[in-house]
Parts: sequence; structure tokens; C-alpha cells
Amino acid sequence: MPSIEPIVRVLDIHKYFTRGTERVDVLQELSLEVPNGEFLALMGPSGSGKTTLLNLIAGLDTPSAGEIWVGDQLISSMSEAQLARWRTRNVGFIFQFYHLLPVLTAYENVELPLLLLPLSGAKRREQVLTALDLVGLTDRLSHRPGQLSGGQQQRVGIARAIVTDPTLIVADEPTGDLDARSAEEILDLLGELQRGLQKTIIMVTHDPRAAERARRVLHLEKGRLVEQAARQLERA
Repeated sequence: MPSIEPIVRVLDIHKYFTRGTERVDVLQELSLEVPNGEFLALMGPSGSGKTTLLNLIAGLDTPSAGEIWVGDQLISSMSEAQLARWRTRNVGFIFQFYHLLPVLTAYENVELPLLLLPLSGAKRREQVLTALDLVGLTDRLSHRPGQLSGGQQQRVGIARAIVTDPTLIVADEPTGDLDARSAEEILDLLGELQRGLQKTIIMVTHDPRAAERARRVLHLEKGRLVEQAARQLERA
């Protein structure tokens, strides 16, 4: 069961971009709390702002107004350099198209985030092998991405996301490039990470079947949360 204490607090944020002389408001007066250990899905049509919200929570962007807290860190006030250091230790990213380096093995791809941390080679190896074991790929650690199926590549991506033991896991359409069977396996794995390791997972998805795996589903439309608790599930 997730803790009732929020690990993420989004407070009255606004985000806009400019195109020439035109201002485009992407998120407006949006507030949100995510309890520690929750599996949250964000849904909405293209252009609704869900990926922008995910990027703000992950520290890839900063709001035009408002505050974003992750734990006791006010990340919306950090500089780009501070955010980069914070992301390295606190956020694991899972992408739709995996973003694996094709010349590196599964082991080397998973090890990459650890190279930014002050760890010994032995400690890095321990954490990489633990992450690959959690996703069921210890027999593929010497394989390059081109030698792996789409589902296996996404498992490597998930191992890379969890190898630093991050505060948050953010997933942008993690099943969007997978066949139905592989997608189910990846969703099973995300559920296991949330339940077994109490990881906080925030997932953007267009797929209702993927969203059903989350404990809570929020819908965005034109930059606003239009339904605060569209679906709340209590899973063992």
C-alpha cells in the first residue's frame, strides 16, 4: 500500500511557450499530489499537456509559475545544473522507443547512469546485475539492443531506470512500441516494481489497457485536470 504522504506536490503551476509573438498556454492552474509508492497514469488527447506535466515533475523543464516539490526538494527553483544533478540521483526514465545506445551491451546501457555517481566498479557491477535480475535479463547482459526483441529492449530500459534506486520512475508511453504480449509483460513488471519495491511510478499513456494497471488515473484536457480521480484501484 502506498504511503499517504505525498512524494510529489505540484502547486498551482502554469506553463506556456512562445511561438514568435504568440503565447501558447500548455498547463494552467494545475495542482496535484502523488503519494509515495503510487502508480499514477496520466491520460488525455494529444496536446493536452500530459507529457509537459511529466517533464516538469521529472525536472526536465521548469514551470512558468507555481511550485513543484519532490520530497523536501523545491525542484522548480533549481538551476539547470542543479536539476541535472538531482535527476541523476532521483529520477529513472522509461521511454517509448527505449533510447538504448546500439553499440553498447545491455549491461553497459544499464550501467550508464551509475557512471555519473561516485561509485566503485564493484558497486556499479552489483547494482547493474541486481537491476538486470529484477527484469529477468541476466542471461542477456552481453547482448546489444539489435540482438534483443522490443520487449527485451524495454526491460533493459526499465533496468536502467531503476539501477540508481531513484525516488521516482517516469514512463512516457512505455508500451507504445510493443506488441500486445510484450506490453502486458512490461506492465506486469511495472506493477511488480510498484508493489514489491514501493516505487512511485508516473506513466503517460494513450492506452486504456495500460492505464488500468495504475492505482489512479488522471485525465488532462487543454492543460487542466478535468477528472481528479477517474479510477482508483486498491491492489494487493
